Amino acid sequence: MRAVLHSERARLTVLYGSLLLLAGGGLIALINILLRNGLYTRISGAVMTTSPGYADQLPHVVPGQRVPVPAERMESGTGLIPGPGTGPTVGPSTEQLEQWRATRNLTTAVEQATLHELLVVSLVALAVFAVLSIWLAWWMAGRVLRPLGVITETARRLSGANLHERIGLKAPPGELKRLADTFDGMLDRMEDLVGAQRRFAANAAHELRTPLAVQRAAAEIGLAGDPPPQKVARIRSKLIEVADSSQHLVESLLLLAVSEEGLEATEPVDLTTLAEAELAAVEATAPQDLVFVRDLAPLTVAGDRTLLGHLVRNLLANAVRHNRAGGRLEVTVSREGVLTVSNTGPVIEPQDVPRLLEPFRRRAERQHTVGEGAGLGLSIVASIARAHGAELTARANPAPGGGLMVRVRFPAGAPAARPAGETPGA
Repeated sequence: MRAVLHSERARLTVLYGSLLLLAGGGLIALINILLRNGLYTRISGAVMTTSPGYADQLPHVVPGQRVPVPAERMESGTGLIPGPGTGPTVGPSTEQLEQWRATRNLTTAVEQATLHELLVVSLVALAVFAVLSIWLAWWMAGRVLRPLGVITETARRLSGANLHERIGLKAPPGELKRLADTFDGMLDRMEDLVGAQRRFAANAAHELRTPLAVQRAAAEIGLAGDPPPQKVARIRSKLIEVADSSQHLVESLLLLAVSEEGLEATEPVDLTTLAEAELAAVEATAPQDLVFVRDLAPLTVAGDRTLLGHLVRNLLANAVRHNRAGGRLEVTVSREGVLTVSNTGPVIEPQDVPRLLEPFRRRAERQHTVGEGAGLGLSIVASIARAHGAELTARANPAPGGGLMVRVRFPAGAPAARPAGETPGA
């Protein structure tokens, strides 16, 4: 019961009921005031015009106009009653005065009785109207808050197993309809996020299990018995290669986790100089027939130098790894705060581009070859961009060149640093 009394429905009921009761009380008070002001005139006029002997002596009575009773004029001391002529006339007789007094007393009594009866009826009507107002306000508040109840029940019922459920409120456009649609949109984003986390966990487990299986097989099969030194050297080289791949995968996962935590502190970073250094390192190991095109304008952004270095390095490594023979790689840094990396390569379907920004998602199935990568490059780039408050967009380049273009637009101001010790998302 206490929960009901402290609910929003009870508050709205009090508000609506008070407004309706105030309006009804004001209407009844106005009717009483208006009737009280004109009631005496109407009663006296009706009595005087219908009583014997008055019709011939009184002037024409206008409804709503207060007509003086002759007895009142006599009591005032005039002794004369103006007639329709030009001169004064003789005052009324004693019988007429008695009749006028009786008329006045009757008028006053009828007026008081009518006003008393009107007041009693008004109070009874107001009490009935108060009960009706409270019931109507309770019903109206319940009807208004019904969509909120649906939203509340849906939110209480949701869990990781039924994130596919939606409110789907069927209602005219309005604030509650927009609230329900916003809640449905939030559920869409949550479902996508939970799905991405599940895929990430499954893919991470698969990626970590594969090198362990290779190492175990190499140790159990390749080193079984008494293998010759050449075979031992070959197995040793394979184990080192698998260990390097596992180390690179773990380092990429750690970098992804660090970038998701946000920035502890920021500093001015010369992005142009950083891009030139990373380009020089990539050109030294890239195929000779790969053409590099650069247009680097001076640009300084606020952020973490190490994370921004990984962002540029991963973009360039991805552009080289997925390029084609005799291909092209373009790097642009503009004064407007935009870093663009575009490369030629296989033609990518536009609907597949958003998936490439998720962890462990590749354009093609993994072949477990040397230098293939773990599928975390672009997801790390997207995470670092979010940590710096930058906007990342990716689109597929059309045929025949193919490939991918990634654009990172840094904000004009410095991103806010997360206070030390604060948990992300708190």
